[in-house]
Amino acid sequence: QVQLVESGGGLVQDGGSLRLSCAASGRTFSSYAMGWFRQAPGKEREFVAAISRSGGSTGYADSVKGRFTIRRDNTKNTVYLQVNSLKPEDTAVYYCAAAPSLGSVLGGAPSTIDYWGQGTQVTVSS
Repeated sequence: QVQLVESGGGLVQDGGSLRLSCAASGRTFSSYAMGWFRQAPGKEREFVAAISRSGGSTGYADSVKGRFTIRRDNTKNTVYLQVNSLKPEDTAVYYCAAAPSLGSVLGGAPSTIDYWGQGTQVTVSS
């Protein structure tokens, strides 16, 4: 069992930055690929970024490439999402996810995700 707790969301202006964190419980954090998804009101949950178990490989949605950076610290059981140059369309609840492989996260299908966090709200004002 892995529990994921996100933090770092908030209200920022257009062009602002935030660092989202996801702390995982348990001693098996490094056994999971990790990812971030987001869900805006009235829309489906969508893939944002993923990182492999070792942190050596990453993947991003086209909409966030060059603006968002995912990294992990396996000594702290934490995955981060640095979000820069935020736009109003980035407004959403951001969820942390754990899956058996990087491919599982990149696929984005909820059935391939083993664990979800409770989400953290990011609101970008124009």
